Amino acid sequence: MHGRPRKAPTTEEQEASAIKASKLRSLQSQFLQLHHNKIYTKEALDVSAKLLESNPEYYTAWNYRKLAVQHNLNLPEADNNEESIKSILDEELRLVENALKRNFKSYGAWHHRKWVLSKGHSSTDKELLLLGKFQKADARNFHAWNYRRFVTALKNIPDEKELEYTTERIYDNFSNYSAWHNRSVLLSHLLKEKAKGYSPKDNVFTEEYEFVRNALFTDPDDQSGWFYHLWLLDQTVKLETLVSSWPPHGCNLSLPMDGSFGDCSFSPFTSLQSNTRTLPLILYFSEVVENICSSTVEVECESIVSNELVWRSLSGDETASTHAWLTDLNFPEEHANSLKAYQVKVSLARSQGIFSSTGVHHGNSSHIAFTVSISPYRSEHVDLKNEEKISWNDESFCTHEAQFLESVLANLFHIERTKGDEKVVDYQWNVTTVDNEIAYYRELLATMNCKIGKLTLARLLMAHDTLMSYTGTSHRNFSHHTEILQLYDDLKKMDPAHFHYYQDEYSLVLLKQIISNQDLLLKHCCKYRDPSSPKINNFCLRLNDLSLSRIGSMEKLLWVQVLDLSNNQLQSLEGLEVMQLLTCLNVSHNKLCSFTALEPLRMLRSLKVLDISYNEIGAHSIDTRRYLCSSPLNHKSGGDWKAEEPEMPWDEVADNWEVYTIFKDLNLIQLDVIGNAVSDDKIKLLLIKLLPSLKWLDGEIADN
Repeated sequence: MHGRPRKAPTTEEQEASAIKASKLRSLQSQFLQLHHNKIYTKEALDVSAKLLESNPEYYTAWNYRKLAVQHNLNLPEADNNEESIKSILDEELRLVENALKRNFKSYGAWHHRKWVLSKGHSSTDKELLLLGKFQKADARNFHAWNYRRFVTALKNIPDEKELEYTTERIYDNFSNYSAWHNRSVLLSHLLKEKAKGYSPKDNVFTEEYEFVRNALFTDPDDQSGWFYHLWLLDQTVKLETLVSSWPPHGCNLSLPMDGSFGDCSFSPFTSLQSNTRTLPLILYFSEVVENICSSTVEVECESIVSNELVWRSLSGDETASTHAWLTDLNFPEEHANSLKAYQVKVSLARSQGIFSSTGVHHGNSSHIAFTVSISPYRSEHVDLKNEEKISWNDESFCTHEAQFLESVLANLFHIERTKGDEKVVDYQWNVTTVDNEIAYYRELLATMNCKIGKLTLARLLMAHDTLMSYTGTSHRNFSHHTEILQLYDDLKKMDPAHFHYYQDEYSLVLLKQIISNQDLLLKHCCKYRDPSSPKINNFCLRLNDLSLSRIGSMEKLLWVQVLDLSNNQLQSLEGLEVMQLLTCLNVSHNKLCSFTALEPLRMLRSLKVLDISYNEIGAHSIDTRRYLCSSPLNHKSGGDWKAEEPEMPWDEVADNWEVYTIFKDLNLIQLDVIGNAVSDDKIKLLLIKLLPSLKWLDGEIADN
């Protein structure tokens, strides 16, 4: 563990260990019998104490001690007898102290001590003295620091005083990870409460940057201070604001009712495929936020009642905190036979109701306005099942006319400038601080080749670009993407043990570089050559052959309806769940190793065409990702299980529950799974049963 090689035990050591294990098993058997019979006598407690002093990690014994304490405190002789109560609790504290001498990092022992102290009959002053001894023995032990925060909260010791204590410990040894972490916890609380001397936060963080810089420049190879610097940088860039939406501000969107795109020359900012009168409304925030609902977001539109709208998290799980939120705008049927334009305005006031995962309230007001024109129903409604299959070959795509593309993408780069806040937010301190830090670490790297220094410089440059995007400055004037990519290339060579992490970061920066620069993005926008197909918007974003191992910048991709991510190195599709307009997706020739890697696609109800061919699905004998997706046999998803369906035998689905879970709610017309280890006839038959709308499977007509 921790890079230390293990030494094989000698014969004598093995014999001694066997004798010790035999005694421990005997003691454990005796204890379990007492526990089962609910015996809490002094002799029984002595047995459990011996067991815990020998093995402090035995959680069952700690729980037994809690039951014994409760039992003894309820005895008549302990009722309202302070001396008797204190004696019982002091015995528990003594036992914990002995157990911690055996293993200072025992979770069960520290938790039991917290439980005893919370009873309120023990001296917190004594606990602080004991902590002082423990922390001298191991100054970085995070259990002791966590317990210290618990004790100081009980004693109501001011955070300012504890911050001074943390400063002293860092001066003693600035390699103290736990002290740096405790500093971040204390400062977060002081800033949130706007304690005297800790507002505005700009002044506080300026001093903290200088404080940690002294440690970093003293010993650049020590990582503890770098982690604190990363936390400071995160606080500097973290700004709870709405960064994008669909539909974007100022757009005029056409919603044809026949399931087609009508005029194939339409851009994705002017035409949306639909055969219903429902339009998804997506809000994407710079940070994870909570409590997006009808009381915090107002939607003004004829025939739509704002307080009846239901907002849903697009996190891919059941959490209530996420970057992206979705609601459906349902337009009435009364104008079904005539063209009708609806003016929609979305407002987020400075609300105390919207807050980030750190508890910071959303402080900016944002307003989005757009128009939705709904075409009348046509008698010649398009039946997509009668269409020919979509081909992802390079020959099937060609470049759009440059003038058309520039006019289309102007919508994308217009979003940041038009969506706004009545109050101008000043980012000058943030930008200046990051600029100064960049200069300092360029200076450091000029004198030494420090890998964590390079990583920090890459993060600083990325933070600078992010802040400048908030100010509305043209991306072409400030982008550091090329330099950042070079830094990650250098890190992959310097630190091969973390190659995959650097490759992931490289992928995120490369995507941001492409999507943030109109000229680069133009090169990746193509059109489908068959203009007669109403099944596919011929405006396609092709991000294939880029060696991407991770996808990001999702806030800039909400408009994409056709996406090609083939021939990359993706092992996960995390993030695609926010692309609610996506109808066609190609992720062939990647490194997806299980069907559960497709879980984000479960939320894409508009998806019609999917290519997952030539991945590694089923190729790994042990696939831990398989269990990230709940089985139908799991109580969490049991309500979704439709055991009554005659076409879905229980045994068939139980053996392939991940396939069932991923595909059961999709409405695919075309699917390619060939080239995976699991693409056998059994799986294909199950897919055909799960997808009644499916016409094309692996390039052939699906036989139902």
